[in-house]
Amino acid sequence: MKKNGIKKQAAVGAAILFLWCAPELASAQNSASGSAPPPYLASPEARAKKESRPPDDFAGLTFTDEQKTKIDKIRQDTKQRMDAVKKDEKLSPEAKQAMLDGYQRIEIQEMFKELTPQQQAEVRKKAQARRAAEQQKKQNRPPTPPAPR
Repeated sequence: MKKNGIKKQAAVGAAILFLWCAPELASAQNSASGSAPPPYLASPEARAKKESRPPDDFAGLTFTDEQKTKIDKIRQDTKQRMDAVKKDEKLSPEAKQAMLDGYQRIEIQEMFKELTPQQQAEVRKKAQARRAAEQQKKQNRPPTPPAPR
């Protein structure tokens, strides 16, 4: 049981460390003179899909007043952080997206901690069903040609 908690703490710590270091890495990349930005490997459609919020696996749960208060605070804090990243002109688009993805993962982890064990089981079940549907969708899709270089 303690090993699982330690793994979660290590994952959160690594995410925070990454988010803390990402602005420095991005500014170091931007300071290179004369180099053109790398081309996007994903199509504009794929980027547009990536920028939208993931499906809400917490939808449909009945929260206590205390849970609602804590979850609203978590969402508000995350929104403020994400807005700051979106406005930061020093970051490359890739660094911004990495930070936004990291903040979303942290938000989900923090919200998950506020749930009862029964609610956590329900969220896990929804997430597994969503992932299975995504896998099935990927398997039924024809292969995409490589992006031009």
